[in-house]
Amino acid sequence: MFGVSGSDASIFAELEPSLSVNEQNLADRVRYILRSNIFGDAELERLRREAVPSSKGNATMLETRSMPLENRPRLPRIPFSKRNRAVVRALNPMLVTYLGASRELCETDSILFGAALAVCSIIGAKLPMAERATQQSSAIPAWRKRIEDRTTKARALIGRLTSVRSDNNRPRVVRTIRMAFARTNISLSEPDIKQKLTERIDDLKQKIAAWGKRIRRFSERSRWFNQNRLFQSDQKRLYKSLERPEVCGASPGPDQADTIAFWRGLWSLGWELPQTRANTAPSRVYPPYIKH
Repeated sequence: MFGVSGSDASIFAELEPSLSVNEQNLADRVRYILRSNIFGDAELERLRREAVPSSKGNATMLETRSMPLENRPRLPRIPFSKRNRAVVRALNPMLVTYLGASRELCETDSILFGAALAVCSIIGAKLPMAERATQQSSAIPAWRKRIEDRTTKARALIGRLTSVRSDNNRPRVVRTIRMAFARTNISLSEPDIKQKLTERIDDLKQKIAAWGKRIRRFSERSRWFNQNRLFQSDQKRLYKSLERPEVCGASPGPDQADTIAFWRGLWSLGWELPQTRANTAPSRVYPPYIKH
């Protein structure tokens, strides 16, 4: 119900200097009072209202009035409990003063958001800021980093396996291969070790291809999702991004005149079909890449 912190213990020591009570002892006494039902509901409600720092709520509401919408933190989901409900009930009378002086819908929204933010700060809920949430959403997912690490290790192992298959018996390379085959019944002294090394290399290549396909599928899905979201928010910006040419390489593109001359020369080449009894139609000219 009531959380006891170090500041609460210091305040209690100032009020009652004759009693030596630490933070844990004070928390145990508060818990015992609540479990014993010494005070009624009305008395507990009065104590809760006195315990809520109204100045903190007023400062939070005044601070959120001038806060831009994009800089507002995302409010977390508050679990239902008697303590949280008591904090909300204690802050409700403060809203009457602010809402009575509100004349615009935006100002009313700022007041309600400030009250919710004050409740979160009083109960100690974590508030992720908008800039931090944006950085987390644009970061590389953890599963993708794990796949990239696996791909890097698999490629290094493929290089070592290829070296051993080419009769490269350096101690460091052989030690790595033995660690790779530690959980199998494969030994480097077997007669068909090269065949097994080839199978292991092919297996690793298939895994790398599957991991790369998974990353490409995720990247394609993320690109579609971002484009759809940008289309809903700013269509002009989306069209500008689509019209922007993609840079595929630093080398210049082919000359337009050379391209036209190439295709004209290609279409000018003819291919005469041989005349047979079954084919008595006049010969036609086809490009060489069309088969009949």
